[in-house]
Amino acid sequence: MSNIVEARALTKTYGSLKALDGINLTIPTGAISGLIGPNGAGKTTALKALIGLCDVEGELNVAGMDPRAARHKLMEDVCFIADVGILPKWFKVSQLIDYVEGVHPKFDRIKTGEFLSTTDIPANKRIKELSKGMVTQLHLALVMAIDVKLLVLDEPTLGLDIIYRKEFYDRLLNDYYDGDRTIVISTHQVEEIEALLTHLNFINNGEIVLSAMMTDLADIYTEVVVDPEQIAQADALNPIHIRELLGKKSYTFESVPKAQLQPLGEIYTPSVADLFVAKMKDSRHE
Repeated sequence: MSNIVEARALTKTYGSLKALDGINLTIPTGAISGLIGPNGAGKTTALKALIGLCDVEGELNVAGMDPRAARHKLMEDVCFIADVGILPKWFKVSQLIDYVEGVHPKFDRIKTGEFLSTTDIPANKRIKELSKGMVTQLHLALVMAIDVKLLVLDEPTLGLDIIYRKEFYDRLLNDYYDGDRTIVISTHQVEEIEALLTHLNFINNGEIVLSAMMTDLADIYTEVVVDPEQIAQADALNPIHIRELLGKKSYTFESVPKAQLQPLGEIYTPSVADLFVAKMKDSRHE
């Protein structure tokens, strides 16, 4: 299968609110894909639809199955981390490991033990006695020990300090990702995951406003710090975003040949964070 997620015209409404407005979403198998959007953009609704936690209209295929009809079977091949607080607080760490081993056929407790041996998490402590950072480590230790095709992360490091966030993503990349598994990450910390991503989706107002492989971004998007005498020419090329930068103007262009932009000033490839701002403002304008 070339794409582990294929969605067409997904729609979800809550009363008068359209959380998903007929989105098309494709995620390649083996990708580390970011789903980035502002609050209320539809990120969580889209992720819940992928794992069968949210009923939606439209066509949806995840790992060869429709989550709405085969969620139990699908969850043998998918793991989901939302907020770390969802772990049962009354369990001891050892009891939680026993429980996961009993309910998931692809769980390897030896791998979890190896991961936890590098932390300060005691096996006899209850979840409610652990710090938020420790709960995150524990959650990741459980997930990394399950042999699945797709891992879905919805703001997995929300509220953690930078040390725990960096460790979380380092572990994910170095100890879990193997090039065959697919990881979908939704987060507000765009800068922290940019180096991890191989694929990118931006969502705003329930619509996908960007979908591309990271390797293609430099060919599609260009940022130019425009020379003052070239402002009129730059304006004529329909930039998607303009910002002030150290007394100069920086323009972001989409699908404009670089040869056409080179005479305007210094050329750069925009960062994911800068591109996110540009696309969000462009989509609001539209």
